[in-house]
Amino acid sequence: MRRRLVFLCLVGTLVVSSTFYAQMFEPPGRREIAKYPLQLDPPPPPSKRTADPVKLRAEANELADLAHSVPADVDQVSQGKLPKDLADKLKRIEKLSKQLRSDLNP
Repeated sequence: MRRRLVFLCLVGTLVVSSTFYAQMFEPPGRREIAKYPLQLDPPPPPSKRTADPVKLRAEANELADLAHSVPADVDQVSQGKLPKDLADKLKRIEKLSKQLRSDLNP
């Protein structure tokens, strides 16, 4: 009986002291922040982009023309001649392909 009483007093002291400790060392401003809960606006709906078919066709044709000219340039490289515009063509091909991909998969 005495052990239970000592145990209950010990547990009660522990609970009271932990509550007091939490209130004593509460960061400043926590209660002030709790007065104004954060309210977020819902995100805007996704915008639907429509691809311009004329622009897509023009970019696809340019991409095809550039891609068609690359094998001839690579043949020249294998002969020891480096065409000046090969790097520019490859960069343009990359840019057009990224543009087409982003237009077709919004």
